[in-house]
Amino acid sequence: MRRVSDPQPAEQATRYQPLPPEQRPHKQRSAVRVVVQAGDEVLLFEDSDPGYPGITWWVVPGGGIDPGETAARAAVREVAEETGLQIAEHQLIGPISRRLAVHGYSDQVLEQTEDFYLVRVPRFVVDTAGFTEDEKITLQSHRWWPLAELRTTTAWIWPRYLLELIGWADEPDGWVHELGRETDESTLAV
Repeated sequence: MRRVSDPQPAEQATRYQPLPPEQRPHKQRSAVRVVVQAGDEVLLFEDSDPGYPGITWWVVPGGGIDPGETAARAAVREVAEETGLQIAEHQLIGPISRRLAVHGYSDQVLEQTEDFYLVRVPRFVVDTAGFTEDEKITLQSHRWWPLAELRTTTAWIWPRYLLELIGWADEPDGWVHELGRETDESTLAV
């Protein structure tokens, strides 16, 4: 999951420095998210904002769509980069839902249109060797979460409707669930 772009060397020194809300730049992009399901578990990554240590939340793999790339191709690429799993476009279910997500970070506000896909695979050992430099800093850990535990956890899970999304995957006549604008204020108010 790339925040917007990997920092260039000159940017590295100022990256993640908290800014007052009125000074945080607003950036926009199109993105994909992929729910990776293995039986009754889903793969989530523990994300963070280094500008505000100690605050974390859990997300499904995903990131920005590169110029000239389709959403499905971006989904395949993001799964490979973030998990090491090689999948084909025909294995993707969806897009199941779409939302405009607004994420407040210490150094920026990111608005992204997100298309959600699902892929069902056997459980595998995650390989994070494909992480970008940014992901190496912000993504703290990963784990397979049992669906039953997701129903009762107090951890921040994004998207908040993850369990519903998994159910929608089996109802293709209802795709694409347009979810509108959602503000994920895991770290900062937007």
